[in-house]
Amino acid sequence: MRIRTRAARHAPLTMVAAALATGILVSGAGTDGATTKPPGAPASVPGTPRTISSGWSIPWGLSWLPDGSALLTERDSFTVSTLTQDGTKTQVGKVPDTVTTGGEGGLLSIAVSPSWTSDHDVYVMHTAPEGNRIARMTFDGGKLSDYKVLVDGIKKNKYHNGGRLKFGPDGYLYATTGEAQTPDLAQDKKSLNGKILRMTPDGKPAPGNPFGSLLYSYGHRNPQGITWDTQGHLWEAEFGDSKYDELNLIEPGKNYGWPLCEGTCSTAGMTNPKRQWPVKEASPSAVAYADGAVYMAALRGERLWRIPVDGTTAGTPEAYYTHDYGRLRTVESVPGKNSLWLTTTNADSNGDGGDGSDKVFQIDLKST
Repeated sequence: MRIRTRAARHAPLTMVAAALATGILVSGAGTDGATTKPPGAPASVPGTPRTISSGWSIPWGLSWLPDGSALLTERDSFTVSTLTQDGTKTQVGKVPDTVTTGGEGGLLSIAVSPSWTSDHDVYVMHTAPEGNRIARMTFDGGKLSDYKVLVDGIKKNKYHNGGRLKFGPDGYLYATTGEAQTPDLAQDKKSLNGKILRMTPDGKPAPGNPFGSLLYSYGHRNPQGITWDTQGHLWEAEFGDSKYDELNLIEPGKNYGWPLCEGTCSTAGMTNPKRQWPVKEASPSAVAYADGAVYMAALRGERLWRIPVDGTTAGTPEAYYTHDYGRLRTVESVPGKNSLWLTTTNADSNGDGGDGSDKVFQIDLKST
């Protein structure tokens, strides 16, 4: 089990999504619940993490409920639990037909319906016997029920399963899919793999999708992080192969290069990342927007990256907590607070912790 007794150190290293699809930009708070400061206000930086809850094993997905608690998934146990702001954890069910791949598959992301108070719908992305699925379930506040498959036919593999689900500011559901260790699928518009998908709550292609299908963007290797800023821009984090990991600004119909490009390239028709990192410094999973910056959780890099964003520009990244807490999987902004929740993934096969070694932290953002 990873034990870290020293204080967490701060170690700086020196879609347009629905807006473009619908022609409407979004103002105010982003879908991660982040709030913004007026122009000219000082930036904030992450403070010292505070443990909200411990005893987890590979917490992968996190989505907020209206009362301020969250639903979290555990990848290999296939369980879903609620976690309150005071750290009370309650298991509420398992997702049917979920299997592991012996690598990165299993129960991945979860997304609470924007209208949960009336429909009680939650959405999950998971690995099933025949491939990866997106399904809808009912959560009545106490237990999960009423499993229904919405999208299947997403190929699975031991690795590169993507897996992030989030509702965008346009009310549509977005999903990231990996290329299932078959690189050519990322360029195949007939395949659901190596893509960002955009769909209605019933799993149908959303109006305005560039190809008339579920596809929103393509040419992705293993995307696991998506978030929106307060202007409606969609940012995505993506695992590279052996050279570069990426932070991309996602626009509908654009080709993000894989397997022809890894990181910035000059190949015609490819969209270059806004930022890139050597894989040993990142290997990113989730991203979240808060207070003028995209926060990116790094697995192999074992750090939290803060990347200031302004319009379509991504500024100089800074790294925090380098090697202090191990592999960092999911980061989300806390609704109504200038704070983040951050989960570790030290209980997976690449970590050095056993079952129950993972934690959920709260990080308050403090003005500089």
